[in-house]
Amino acid sequence: MIKTSLSNDVLRKHHLLGGLNDDQLEKIKKTIRIISLSDGEHLFEQGQPADRFYQVVSGQVKLYLISMEGSERVIEVMQAGQTFAEAVIFMEERCYPVNSESIGKTELLAFESDAFRSILSESKETCFRLLADMSKRLHQRLNEIDYLTLQNATFRLTRYLLQQIPDEHADDNVVDIKLTTSKSIIASRLSIQPETFSRILKKLGKLELISVKGKVITLLDVEALRDFEG
Repeated sequence: MIKTSLSNDVLRKHHLLGGLNDDQLEKIKKTIRIISLSDGEHLFEQGQPADRFYQVVSGQVKLYLISMEGSERVIEVMQAGQTFAEAVIFMEERCYPVNSESIGKTELLAFESDAFRSILSESKETCFRLLADMSKRLHQRLNEIDYLTLQNATFRLTRYLLQQIPDEHADDNVVDIKLTTSKSIIASRLSIQPETFSRILKKLGKLELISVKGKVITLLDVEALRDFEG
């Protein structure tokens, strides 16, 4: 049902598919699989042979690594509309570099990597368009690395909260945001220890910059929060 409703315009929103022509998109459509996962179900594990890349239709997917000590390190939480595992297409040894697990009931589109590679091998122009799109994404990732490694924990958390403001409330100074992921996962994603995460939330609350009620966080002064340096 989902596959037949996917128009070319919808597929082109995927950064890998945006440069494909209609005939190329039709080839990709024939390989799409719909995958439904229950809460906590694994999609793939680190080191497993990689033959597909994915787009989240609904729900969330946690990408993570397990340290030598056995602790979990969340790399990314993929939301509806986001894609992942694309880079594996271009690796010589195609194995997934991380583990993946659904958060809540999740539905995905799975794209066949070999079909995509075949299209690229047939068209130099498509390869150049893809390189341009990938270069933009690389720049975004470099900015994220700077954000995660050079800024302190308070800065990372306040910026995360500000990024959750819905577009329709972008100009509001008091905004309610609802966390769609557990606080422990968000803390891991931001490279913050859970106890530090809780301490920063309490600190921001005492300063009357936010208030917390379960998964709902009210940003009481967006302007001040943007200027806050911890």
